[in-house]
Amino acid sequence: MWIGLCMPPLVSTVLALTAPGAGRRLPPRTAAWMLTSAAVIAAGSWVTGLAMIAFTLIGQIPEVAEEGRWSPHLLAADTPIDWPVAAACALAVLACAVALTVASWRRVRGLVDAWRECRQLSTAGDLAVLDDPVPAAFALPGIPGRVVVSSGMLQALTADERPALLAHERAHLACRHHLFLLVLQLAAAVNPLLRPLTQAGAFALERWADEEAGAALGDRPLVARAVARAALATKRTRQPAMAATGGPVPQRVQALLAPPAPLRRGLVMAFATLIVVCSASPALAAHDMDRLFDAAIPSHTQLTR
Repeated sequence: MWIGLCMPPLVSTVLALTAPGAGRRLPPRTAAWMLTSAAVIAAGSWVTGLAMIAFTLIGQIPEVAEEGRWSPHLLAADTPIDWPVAAACALAVLACAVALTVASWRRVRGLVDAWRECRQLSTAGDLAVLDDPVPAAFALPGIPGRVVVSSGMLQALTADERPALLAHERAHLACRHHLFLLVLQLAAAVNPLLRPLTQAGAFALERWADEEAGAALGDRPLVARAVARAALATKRTRQPAMAATGGPVPQRVQALLAPPAPLRRGLVMAFATLIVVCSASPALAAHDMDRLFDAAIPSHTQLTR
């Protein structure tokens, strides 16, 4: 029973540790979807598992036990979880809730501010050019979204590289990459162990936009040159999350200059199986929880039910 109750945190930890490596070997679009799904499921399983472990202690509170009609003494005697472990899990769940609330407020406020900023920009279609010598280019989500580029960035690129950079940013908007990034960041706020997975997901989103731009222009090496030159121009300035120079640029350039990554179906199936196991682990733990609390119900109470 102890293993069953601890299975959700354990499986979610395994998923968090293995997902980044699997994502690097998949095509970026597939990797982005699978890493984002894995982040949601791993974070949910993590919190659910911690909450169930914590409830083995909370259930021993007389008022709680009275509502559930089980004996707190029988529950304390039968539970396989020591009370310090259960108390630590309860504090961890509280910390997760606070972290999720704070991160949600910051991210949603950032998106709202971006939407407001979109309405104030003077644009030509979906493109807004800022009169600023500092090189910058990024996708600004909104309804509709905007591609923002500075005059300094346009001057840093050649005439044929500019459409490649803009195609990259338009791919971010068209594919709603800001929503993927929001989910990844919130999952990492809930479970800090997911930060490497979040970083891998953010890199997959940049690679996805690179490939979309290469397909739109029919010239992946051109996109590689545009990304590299833009990165050199902005290496001394801080860029927004959905900027063309985000992520490990040398790896992105190398991937664009190499043939597109093949879809490894075996790896996808293995990754999907791990996600399914992680999804099922809370249900298995809940079954063990039912057995634990049913055993804590006195015999005379069971007869009157």
